[in-house]
Amino acid sequence: MSSARKTEPEIPTAAPRRKRGVPEGLWQRCDGCGATVFARTVVERLGVCPEPGCNHHFYVSARTRIGQLLDADSFEEWYADLSPLDPLQFSDKRPYRERLKDEQAKTGLREACIVGRGYLRGRALVCGVTDSAFIMGSMGSVVGEKLTRAIEEATRLSLPLVIVSASGGGARMHEGILSLMQMGKVCAALARFDDACGLFISVLTNPTMGGVAASFASLGDVVFAEPKALVGFAGPRVVQATVKQELPADFQTSEFLLAHGFVDRIVSRPDLRTEIARVIDYCLK
Repeated sequence: MSSARKTEPEIPTAAPRRKRGVPEGLWQRCDGCGATVFARTVVERLGVCPEPGCNHHFYVSARTRIGQLLDADSFEEWYADLSPLDPLQFSDKRPYRERLKDEQAKTGLREACIVGRGYLRGRALVCGVTDSAFIMGSMGSVVGEKLTRAIEEATRLSLPLVIVSASGGGARMHEGILSLMQMGKVCAALARFDDACGLFISVLTNPTMGGVAASFASLGDVVFAEPKALVGFAGPRVVQATVKQELPADFQTSEFLLAHGFVDRIVSRPDLRTEIARVIDYCLK
């Protein structure tokens, strides 16, 4: 007999099956109702939650908002070459110059504001939009300069002015007094625009806070606000710690401001084009 041991033939094993997961970005969670919603449906609804009774408005970038608001391919951007400087050589956790470069790379914007001329349902207007993704949409020197120049152009061209505010940072601390000066500069330009009988429509979105809310955002001839937008100067926690009193549950929301006369109307994002066009027709015919 052979002394060699008989070995069992090896059975080939199948490669482990790769799990097919959900593609990234297909679904997203609504911060309003907590539901998981189809991302494409949210985009089709202009960034509004599709769940019944929710109406939560998701963040959209400044360029996306311009595309939603104005007629297709009608926007002509102005002063796109203006870039912020670092006059104070400011540094906290990081130097301000580095922070600016990171924000520009992340958002694709040079600053937290886009201004220009466009058409809304065939009506010519000057439009400005701030973006909370860029250092919380705070108002630095370039933001103030771009808004001021846009207002002055609206005055020169006798066009209505629409500014959509999404600024949670107020005046930008990294530029100190040069940032605070922008509040007065933009307001002075608006005063001259008003003297020329210009129409200013201000749209408040979540969030509109600090020096932006305390200056140009609240000076509209007509002030619209998106539902449940946070609008105010200091945040609710700061106010509550200062006054040492319990605040209403809806404090500093657009609904609270509407009830107290600081907002003219709450307008859902899909209806904004219609409402702005209606105001322009009513006031300028």
